[in-house]
Amino acid sequence: MGLVGAPFGLEGFVKVKPFSGETAHFSHLHSVTLKQGKKEKTWELAELVNQRDILLVRFQGINSPEAAALLTGAEIIVEREFASPLKEGEFYIEDLKGLAVQTKEGEVLGHIKDVLEGGGGFLAEVVLNSGAVLLAPFRNEFFGEVDLEHGHIKLLEPWILDQ
Repeated sequence: MGLVGAPFGLEGFVKVKPFSGETAHFSHLHSVTLKQGKKEKTWELAELVNQRDILLVRFQGINSPEAAALLTGAEIIVEREFASPLKEGEFYIEDLKGLAVQTKEGEVLGHIKDVLEGGGGFLAEVVLNSGAVLLAPFRNEFFGEVDLEHGHIKLLEPWILDQ
């Protein structure tokens, strides 16, 4: 749902970057799971402040900038029902993981391991049938139809995965 950023102020608030860019759905939350590496812990939300373009959150028991700093970099995970609603043509990254990457002709070249945020946009981490792992720009000119029901995504330009 988002990423915990740097501490803000002296009361234990942290800046939060929502992955969707929207913040309204945060107001319905009472608790979230924070994931740091392989560790996950559920935290109660004590306060939530929407301040211009910044979302500030204070977690129960976090009352100082030093304590807040320990949460920096944590991923915010919630049940799907609390996630930001999707617009037409949008997908949750979790739903894209594991999809077979197919050419227009139906040849399976590998599968999507993850979708990562890069400096210029999103990157699909693709595990090829050979076992090699490549990153490809996850953009409409390279990836087409996403079929969650049948578990595949069309690769419009196979050369993007050439090694």
